[in-house]
Amino acid sequence: MELTFLGTSAGVPTKTRNVTAILLSPLTNSPELWLFDCGEGTQHQMLHTAYNPGKLTRIFITHLHGDHIFGLPGLLCSRSMAGSQLPLTVYGPKGIRQFIEMSLALSGSWTSYPLEIIEIDGGVVLDDDDLRVTAYPLTHPVECYGFRIQQHDKPGALDAARLIAAGVTPGPLFQQLKLGKSVTLEDGRVVNGADYLGAAQRGKILALFGDTGPADVALSLARDADLMVHEATLEADMAEKANGRGHSTTVQTADLARAAGVKRLVVTHISSRYDAAGCEALLAECQAVFPGSEMAEDFLTVAV
Repeated sequence: MELTFLGTSAGVPTKTRNVTAILLSPLTNSPELWLFDCGEGTQHQMLHTAYNPGKLTRIFITHLHGDHIFGLPGLLCSRSMAGSQLPLTVYGPKGIRQFIEMSLALSGSWTSYPLEIIEIDGGVVLDDDDLRVTAYPLTHPVECYGFRIQQHDKPGALDAARLIAAGVTPGPLFQQLKLGKSVTLEDGRVVNGADYLGAAQRGKILALFGDTGPADVALSLARDADLMVHEATLEADMAEKANGRGHSTTVQTADLARAAGVKRLVVTHISSRYDAAGCEALLAECQAVFPGSEMAEDFLTVAV
């Protein structure tokens, strides 16, 4: 998995930070591209990357505040004008369907590709052969979700040398054994593939939070994540103001990363009140609690 931050500012854009949007390439060697939130100007930000909106297959909206959705109608329409025919699915809280359909209807716009809109209310929103995506309700003035994206574990390597020594001829049977299935040989012996597999390869876990104050479900969402992406809107001394508006401070976010046992923390959604020096101070507060903290900048790319 690989993340690219298109916008990292809270509420309003600044000269150096656009509002929230994060691209995800969920699978290695796959053209599939996902987007999490779509603040105003997101399609402009994409022009400065190697990514094309026409390649998007899924968009996940954490909540309906403007700095997370006002770029969505423009991106959907531009995708049509570019001639994309690739189906697109948008996931978001109740109201996302009305927002999209009304925006398109009132502006006389449409999509030339299949567009599916799924309103979520928590729980598993996607589970296929490769990935499982679960939405967790967060603490914010409007309905808001965080997403846990988890790759399914991969079977361990097949011990071909042992199988050959046991008299199993390489070929189609190896494919069944690789899946952990049992096969019957010509001589009547039954070979169980699970006996010849190495340890399973653990799938990567990404915990991507929407806007939130401290939340009861946060530990479950972030537990043992390889990467946690979480807001750090305000400094530690402004906890009352941050939490009162459904946001978190640097120290609250770093405390969560430490408690959840995550490997890496990237903080984003930074208040426009902070200049470069202020951002350095915010990051220092995070690192004092969780040394593996980093601060996102627009166009930062992070491998998971």
